[in-house]
Amino acid sequence: MSFSTISALSPLDGRYASKLSPLRPLMSEQGYMHRRVQVEVAWFIALSDAGFAEFKPLSPGARTYLLGLVKNFSETDGNAIKEIEKTTNHDVKAVEYWIKSKFEARPELEKASEFVHFACTSEDINNTSHALQLRSARDVVLLPALDKLLLKLRDMARVYADVPMLSRTHGQTASPTTVGKEIANVVVRLQTACDRIAAVKIMGKMNGAVGNYNAHLSAWPDFDWEAFSKKVIETPEPLGLGLTFQPYSIQIEPHDYMAELFDAIARANTILVDWSRDVWGYVSLGYFKQRLREGEVGSSTMPHKVNPIDFENAEGNLGLANALLRHMSEKLPISRWQRDLTDSTVLRNMGVAIGYAVLAYQSLATGLSKLEINEAALAADLDASWEVLAEPIQTVMRRYGLPQPYEQLKKFTRGEAMTRELMQGFIMKLDIPEAEKQRLLAMTPANYTGKAAELAKRI
Repeated sequence: MSFSTISALSPLDGRYASKLSPLRPLMSEQGYMHRRVQVEVAWFIALSDAGFAEFKPLSPGARTYLLGLVKNFSETDGNAIKEIEKTTNHDVKAVEYWIKSKFEARPELEKASEFVHFACTSEDINNTSHALQLRSARDVVLLPALDKLLLKLRDMARVYADVPMLSRTHGQTASPTTVGKEIANVVVRLQTACDRIAAVKIMGKMNGAVGNYNAHLSAWPDFDWEAFSKKVIETPEPLGLGLTFQPYSIQIEPHDYMAELFDAIARANTILVDWSRDVWGYVSLGYFKQRLREGEVGSSTMPHKVNPIDFENAEGNLGLANALLRHMSEKLPISRWQRDLTDSTVLRNMGVAIGYAVLAYQSLATGLSKLEINEAALAADLDASWEVLAEPIQTVMRRYGLPQPYEQLKKFTRGEAMTRELMQGFIMKLDIPEAEKQRLLAMTPANYTGKAAELAKRI
C-alpha cells in the first residue's frame, strides 16, 4: 500500500514533509537500519584486526566492499531487511542476516560470516546506532538551524541597538530599553543553550547481554575485551564509531546522556517559546510590522488581517517538541532490573521530537525575516509614558538628600496622566545643582535607556 503526504498520520510526514527532508534520512527507520549496518560492519572489521588465529585480517578488497555496504545503503536495502524481519520477527537479527546475505559468492567473507554480530546483544547494536543518529541529527540539522536563528537575532540586536522602546514589567509601563537590547538578551540565553547542546557527549557501549562481556570471555578468556570495545566505539568513522565509551551498563546504555541532550534542547526551546510570545506581543502593539506576501490571506472573513502565524506555529511546535523531549528525558534512564523494553518504542520517537523542534526553528526564521521595525509606533508609545521618568528623578533626589523622594514621586505620578510639562514642572522646583536640573530636564522617555544600546552592540 502506498501513502501520500495527505494521508500521513503525522503532520511531520504529511503537511510539513518537505520542510524536514534533511532530518528524514537520519532519524527514520531507514536511518536506524543504516546505522545498525554501520555498527555491525565496524565491529566485524575490528574483530578481523584483533589478532585472533580463527579470524585473519580482511583483505583490502573485502574492507572496501564492507564499507561500501554502509556508504551506499539505500531504501531498497532497508526494504530488503524489512522483508527478512517478516520471518525473524526481530529487527536486529534481520540486519545480521542481510549482511550475511551480502557475503554470497565471496569466499573470504562467507568463511568469516559467523563473526557478524559476534558476542553482541541487540542493544550493543541499537544503543550505538541511536547514538550515531542523534549525533548526526544534532550536528547536521538541529544546531545549524539554531545557528541560523542566532545569526539573524544577533544581526537584529545590532541593527536595532539604538531604537528606544518602552519596557513593560507586569504589563505596566517601565524603564525604557532598546529593541536591540531586548533581542540581545535572547541571543545570550540561546547561545548558552546551544553551547550546552553541543557539549553533550554522545555515548555508546558494546559489552554484551548484561554489561559484563560474558559471551566475549567465553570465547577468548585472556583477551582484553573492554579495551577492544572502547577502541571500536571511540575510533573515528568509518573504521570506528567516533562516540564516547560507556564503561558501565546493564543490557542497555543508561541513556543519561540522552536525557542530558534532550533537556538541553528543551531548554533552548523554552527560551524560544518566551521569545515567540514576546514578538507576538510586540507585533500586537505595533512595534513591528510584517512584510506582506503576495496572495497570503490572514483571515477568511477579515481582509485587513496580517497574523503573526509564524510565531504562533513556532510556539505550538516547540511545545510539542518539549512534551516529547521531557518525557524521554524522564523515562529513558529508567529500566527494570537489567532490561525492559519500554525504552525501545519511546526511542523510535526521537526523530519526532527533534522534527517538531526543527520545524519551529524554521517558522521562527521565516517570521523574523518578515519583521519591519515601526519606529513611529515605538516613539508614540514612549511619548505617552512620561511617568517612567519618575525613577531617575527620585534617584537623583536621593543622591542630593532631598526628603522622601520616592514618596513625593509616588504621590505626584500614580494614577495621573503624565506629560512633559508636568514632569519638567516638578523638576524645576527641585533644590538640586543647576547642572543636574538641566540634565534631568533634557531627559525624555526615548533617551532614558541606560546602557541598552551599548550592551546590544557588543553582543
